[in-house]
Order: sequence, then C-alpha cells, then structure tokens
Amino acid sequence: MKRILVIEDEPEMRRNIATLLRLTEYEPITAQNGREGVALARRERPDLILCDVMMPELDGFGVLRALQEDVELARIPFIFLTAKGEKDDLRSGMNLGADDYLTKPVANNELVRAIEARLSRAQRQAGQFKPDFSSAEPFVKLGLTPRASESLLWLAQGKTNSDIAVILGITESTVKKYVQEIFEKFGVETRGAASLRALEILSSQPH
Repeated sequence: MKRILVIEDEPEMRRNIATLLRLTEYEPITAQNGREGVALARRERPDLILCDVMMPELDGFGVLRALQEDVELARIPFIFLTAKGEKDDLRSGMNLGADDYLTKPVANNELVRAIEARLSRAQRQAGQFKPDFSSAEPFVKLGLTPRASESLLWLAQGKTNSDIAVILGITESTVKKYVQEIFEKFGVETRGAASLRALEILSSQPH
C-alpha cells in the first residue's frame, strides 16, 4: 500500500483528504504544520507528499526546500495544495522541484487522478535511472570544472558537503563553491534538482 504524507494546517481539510486516501486504498500520514511534515518525511519516507502552501511556522516552499536538500527525499513526488489567490507564487515552487499543484477546494476525483499520475511517473523514472558512477567525465564534457564534476558525482550519490570534502581532501567551503558552480551551470536552485539532472546524465551514458 502506497503511503502518502498530507501536510495541511486546516484540521477539516486534513481529515477529509486522509479519509479519501483510505477509501482509495492509500495509507495517509498527516502533519499539521510544515516542521512536523519535514520531520515525518525524513522518518517515514512516504511515496508521495501533498502539501499546503500557506502554513504557520514553515510554509510549503520551506518544506520543499528542506526536502530538496536530501537527495532521497527530493525524489518523492510533491504536489502543492494552494488557494486560488496564490497561483502567482507557484512558479517559484515549481522551480524548486514541485511536481504539480492543485487548487483548493479540490474535487476528490481530481486529487486521486493527480496522485495516480505522479506515482506512475515516479515508478517509470525509477526504472529508467541506471547511473554509471565510475567517472565524472560526462560532467566535464558539459563544461563543469574537473573538481566540480567530482563533487557532483558524489552529490548525486547522496553525500553531504562535509562528506565530499573528506572524500576529495578539500575544505567544506570549497565544496560549497563547487556546488554553487553546479547550480549555475544547470540552472537549478537545490541539491535535489542538481542530483536528478546528474542521474539523468549518468544514466544516458553508453555502458
């Protein structure tokens, strides 16, 4: 049974979505604010996340940024639940790595369709990724410096800046500079987005 994390500060909306998910044979996990949602995502590793945008303590964008810092969590399909007046803010959310958004109040069948589509897409992508981590050369060919390429090779394997610094024998601040170079090269804002791009490149290489 697929597990879906619902991060929503409105109790009635949270209960209604959880009930719908149970009726459609999903297992709901619920959080009443963004901070709780991030903690649950890290602990439970759900198959998909539904997240409200406007919440106290940590809003939906803050939740998404926090999840994108973890390469494994960044791959979880993420759908924003947004009020009608917030559409202008969604571009930044999609740039951060959100997969979709639904405008509240959302019809039950629309919500279920969106969940099914994103889970199906995630399953297909998981089958497509067969990265070859033996060399950073594909990144060098794209124009990254050799050291930034080596950093990206380890970043794509889930290593932190501290881990990469130890592996490459450089300072953590130097790794941060390489990570920024990677972001600028790929036109992304988060480690998760950079990692996904790296996995696509490494998976496309002839083995």
